[in-house]
Amino acid sequence: MKTKSLGFIGGGRITKIFLQALANKQIDLSSVLVCDTNAEVLNALKKQFPKIQTTDSCTVAAKQDVVFIALHPPVIMDALEQIKAAVSEKTQVVSFAPKISIEKLASKLLSKNIARMIPNATSYINEGFNPISFSAEFPANEKQALVELLNILGNTFETEESKLEAYALVSAMLPTYFWFQWQEMQKLGVQMGLTASESKETIQQTLSAAIDLYFNSGLSGNEVMDLIPVKPIGEHETQISEIYQTKLMGLFQKIKP
Repeated sequence: MKTKSLGFIGGGRITKIFLQALANKQIDLSSVLVCDTNAEVLNALKKQFPKIQTTDSCTVAAKQDVVFIALHPPVIMDALEQIKAAVSEKTQVVSFAPKISIEKLASKLLSKNIARMIPNATSYINEGFNPISFSAEFPANEKQALVELLNILGNTFETEESKLEAYALVSAMLPTYFWFQWQEMQKLGVQMGLTASESKETIQQTLSAAIDLYFNSGLSGNEVMDLIPVKPIGEHETQISEIYQTKLMGLFQKIKP
């Protein structure tokens, strides 16, 4: 794969996840340039990934072959205004944010080679599930090369832009709905007499098998749930479902373009 220079506008969580995925595959990071206005953020990244280059000038980062916009939606348009002079017609620009459409991104940039991707935390271990959408003008051969690069993160697949926010809620944010529960169950296992390692292994293996059972057994969801007669928190399921509906659909409405 031909090496391209990569520029990151923003050095936060997703940039760290992306860099770790590259490092896991022994990809040379010397052609990576990360911009952030927070010196502590850059120092932490440099310590973890010594070969990267860092700068507080996002204009410099925007001059790379592929530029990743790793910022929150409210500040993206202002950031694009700052870097637009540095983005050439050939620059490939990939935004990681929901809400800001390709059309809005293109309104600020000379390049029309624009994509939006919803990244996933599991890319940290190269097992991401990362939907991506491209501008109509994005050349097919360049699109293929970019997907090849992004596949290092995990499964990167093209989808309609109108579906990206749904993927953000149903995939990218999905682990946050459960991780704290798994952590609490690990603590309970220890309280009940298991060692920390026994509790961790028990929950990890049971969760893995439970996911396989739910999705691959051929049973309906209700049939799977009926396999266990005792449901200690069953009386709260309706309340929990209402929380999902209220919180997640409310957030979905807020992040739609």
